[in-house]
Amino acid sequence: MAQVRPMRADARRNRERLLEVAAAAFAEHGEGASLDEIAKRAGVGTGTLYRHFPTRQALLEAAYLGRIEAIAARADAVAAERAPGEALREWLDELAAGMMQVRGMRALLGTAVTADGSTVDTACGDCLRAAAGRLVRAAQEAGALRRDVEPIEVLRLVHAVATASGAAAGEDGGSASVRRYLSLVWDGLRAQRPVGAPVRDAHPG
Repeated sequence: MAQVRPMRADARRNRERLLEVAAAAFAEHGEGASLDEIAKRAGVGTGTLYRHFPTRQALLEAAYLGRIEAIAARADAVAAERAPGEALREWLDELAAGMMQVRGMRALLGTAVTADGSTVDTACGDCLRAAAGRLVRAAQEAGALRRDVEPIEVLRLVHAVATASGAAAGEDGGSASVRRYLSLVWDGLRAQRPVGAPVRDAHPG
């Protein structure tokens, strides 16, 4: 079996820069953003872009996957800094905000959280489900989240919130709607406590 040669440091930096610029360009201009402009803004030639990403779809999928992986990675960071219920709520806020910031993210995530889809859909779904699973289980163990809630249900609810917020977007780009809708969703997800029981894990606001 042929061994895959590791990517040189300069090639790896070029790829990372292309993904960073591409994500911003797609967010600003949509899926039709100029590839020549992306290469120019990344400081590389068009040939370098195509060596890393042979097609527009390949670049688009890699950029979105990179964004989703970055959001998924935030799960462990917030879990290390917050109590379980607070960590889950904060991560859901970040997930919804990330979906709102990148045009097309909601459509991609919508297929990522279904049972079937393309390779990139599966990769997106896998990393998000793993991140959500860790936070959901921890929140349930802490008594902050209903025991009958599944991680995939939480992801689908956030997807629905982002979609609805996009439809209701005003001058603030839908951020107020995101906060409002997520607050309502969170009220339904939280574990119900008897009147007078101490609150072990509350989210401010």
